[in-house]
Amino acid sequence: MTHDSSITILVIEDETDSRHLFLTILEAEGFETIGAENGFVGIQQAQKYLPDLIICDIMMPDMDGYNVLNALRQDPLTAIIPFIFLTGSHEKTALRKGMELGADDYITKPSTIEELLKAIAIRLEKQALLRYWYATKSHQLPESLALEPEFVFPSRPQLKEVFDYIEAHYHEGITLSDVAEAVGYSAAYLTNRVAKETGDTVNGWILQRRMAAARPLLKNTNKTIEQISNALGYQNACHFSRQFRQHHGLPPKAWRKQQQSSQFYKKPPLLLGNTSTPWQKCLLV
Repeated sequence: MTHDSSITILVIEDETDSRHLFLTILEAEGFETIGAENGFVGIQQAQKYLPDLIICDIMMPDMDGYNVLNALRQDPLTAIIPFIFLTGSHEKTALRKGMELGADDYITKPSTIEELLKAIAIRLEKQALLRYWYATKSHQLPESLALEPEFVFPSRPQLKEVFDYIEAHYHEGITLSDVAEAVGYSAAYLTNRVAKETGDTVNGWILQRRMAAARPLLKNTNKTIEQISNALGYQNACHFSRQFRQHHGLPPKAWRKQQQSSQFYKKPPLLLGNTSTPWQKCLLV
């Protein structure tokens, strides 16, 4: 069974034969693929192409998978991309470390192609549901509520200072470092604390706040995409458009047109499990 070729998967694997095997299998299943031979290249490719999903080996020289994931989760452009680790370790401490950094799933080597495709399907289906919700539900809330911090931020008294700062400055192009400095914590400590309390990163909440402000501006005003991006603290409209597309499943112009025509976007579920290709009996090592 082949799939929508618009779905792009990035494979970060330093072992050449294994990387080529993954890419060949995924291409045979109909996916667009990008390969990266190390963590540094993987981060660059993720930031450049914004793939729909990333598969990354943990044990790599120079930069391991943990550092790759940590870097991607702190970048607003790549923070919400589903991320699957490849690992030869069954140790709980290794698995726990990755989950604390924000990994979505693990595939333990060796594994079958069926296991790989099932893991990919689960992550992409979850992402599709989130996109559907944002496209069909979130805009239905009253506009006054959509602009309120209570709509965006969870009720966490111990993080009120963090969320208050984001609310006051999200339109100024702030980053994790700015928030951390304002509340007196290191960026790493604040990232872990916010993630444990809310399930999302500081950059993730900044992004959500900007998106909450972007939707009514797109829907109810005639401001250009560039004007809206500037109002939300983006240095250029391309950066805003990439983040909006990744967050909502549509670029801002298409989303605006959809709202104006009252036609809702729905991305169909992705079913990858019922395939009988020869790849199913292969082992990934």
